[in-house]
Amino acid sequence: MAVEEGIDDYTQDGTVDLKGNPVRRSKRGGWTACSFVVVYEVFERMAYYGISSNLVLYLTQKLHQGTVKSANNVTNWVGTIWITPILGAYVADAHLGRYWTFVFASLIYVTGMSLLTLSVSIPGLKPPPCHQANIDDCKKASTLQLATFFGALYTLAIGTGGTKPNISTIGADQFDDFHPKEKASKLSFFNWWMFSIFFGTLFANTVLVYIQDNVGWTLGYGLPTLGLVISVMIFLAGTPFYRHRVPAGSPFTKMAMVIVAAARKWRVPLPSDPKELHELDLEEYARNGKFMIGSTPTLRFLNKAAVKTGSTDPWMLCAVTQVEETKQMLRMIPILIATFVPSTMIAQINTLFIKQGTTLDRHIGNFKIPPASLAGFVTISMLVCVVLYDRFFVPVIRKWTSNPRGMTLLQRMGIGLVLHFVIMAVASLTERYRLNVAKQHGLVENGGQLPLTIFILLPQFVLMGTADAFLEVAKLEFFYDQAPESMKSLGTSYSSTSLGIGNFLSSFLLSTVSDITQRDGHEGWILNNLNKSHLDYYYAFFAVLNFLNFIFFMAMIRFYVYKAEVSDSMHVLTEELKVMRLKASNQEAAKGIA
Repeated sequence: MAVEEGIDDYTQDGTVDLKGNPVRRSKRGGWTACSFVVVYEVFERMAYYGISSNLVLYLTQKLHQGTVKSANNVTNWVGTIWITPILGAYVADAHLGRYWTFVFASLIYVTGMSLLTLSVSIPGLKPPPCHQANIDDCKKASTLQLATFFGALYTLAIGTGGTKPNISTIGADQFDDFHPKEKASKLSFFNWWMFSIFFGTLFANTVLVYIQDNVGWTLGYGLPTLGLVISVMIFLAGTPFYRHRVPAGSPFTKMAMVIVAAARKWRVPLPSDPKELHELDLEEYARNGKFMIGSTPTLRFLNKAAVKTGSTDPWMLCAVTQVEETKQMLRMIPILIATFVPSTMIAQINTLFIKQGTTLDRHIGNFKIPPASLAGFVTISMLVCVVLYDRFFVPVIRKWTSNPRGMTLLQRMGIGLVLHFVIMAVASLTERYRLNVAKQHGLVENGGQLPLTIFILLPQFVLMGTADAFLEVAKLEFFYDQAPESMKSLGTSYSSTSLGIGNFLSSFLLSTVSDITQRDGHEGWILNNLNKSHLDYYYAFFAVLNFLNFIFFMAMIRFYVYKAEVSDSMHVLTEELKVMRLKASNQEAAKGIA
């Protein structure tokens, strides 16, 4: 009995320690290991948002850039921040593993943050102060100054490319999908993961932006740099408790093999019985802590990669499970595309939304509210909604749907998409009201501050946090959950890729709309003087874009097929192995009798 309990204590999902030895469930992983990961994320988000939240104001006030240029520089950098995780996921899955990829990338991250702090602290690395109403009259930053500042920013971006796709995956890896209790815990992990992210963000959007605006940029950037160093040390301290996955090879290569093999055999007919397709032995999957995936009719053309033609070349013959893993990654691409537009809306928080705040009355008595601190309401709203959703909404709706999550991940994402349409409609109406007040007080031409409280922008920030509680949490969990076991880092990077492309799309739309609306002598929708601009038209355009994107999303989810549950697949595999071993045992017994 004691031996059976000892065997049962080992994880069944193939996780190991850093030396490659199987790990005991009671010794590693679970919420104990996750606590180090979650605490790391609180500090790291404080560091990242301590830079990004107020970056547009540093570019305009200290580097003397205009509205469109500064906003695009922010979104291009943030886009890079979210795109580089594809590279980090590749390195982790194919070569170093998630842990070591994260460790090396975090050192690059710290280097970038340190250089950035120096660039805002040394007088020679920034242009002289300017208090002219028109930014065009101020001295621009030199090539050296821009190279130092943006070099630090993009060094930081390279570092986050290795940390972002792996840290949440490392956290999720601490729970065994083949153990009922741990699998149940993982269902709550992503909600609390997002909670930790936005807790760190809240500190950045309140305390750090206030320090930057009222004390100085040196301390304002120095504190998040220190926070990042502390967070890396906390993560390393948890090393003895982590479960690790051995690199399973490049997911891009595996997918390419399937596509090439199917293309090379496009004329080969598919057998009527899927069992005639090439597949590895059940014992091999069980030995590696993996599970077999049966052939499915979706993306049927790819099944040709598993048709036996006599060749064993991996670029000519792939196992059915490898084909199905490729299908799983490809099936998610239409859903990924549907998240680009809402990610573009998120990009407005740290750009145009903040620029709007600079035109409004920010005083509460003698206290002056930093415009970037309004992003804190996104955080607060999101935190409240995540708790309410996880603790109250899910238990109630679960009784009706019998779904452990309450509703499907795509349904949760759909609610978030609807909220993004509402957000931009509200933002457009609010901006129209702000512009009317500017006209009434004769503040259009001089771009002066309006006698209107900054809190009129509060609804769009609060609604953005509510949308995040639905869309962003579900998106992260969806791309992790639906990715094959050997491609979890790549699946997680889908979520960050969505935000990256959304930011690049924001830069493209802002530049394009600004250019088109200024043609033929028109003043344009987006100017340095926001009181003369028409952000209300721009936000209305975004509302229409969100509506069209929602229709696209609804069309795509009609064809989406969720992958089989891992636990169910493992159960089937175990039962089939028992049958195979029983047959083998009977055959051996029969031979002995004979």
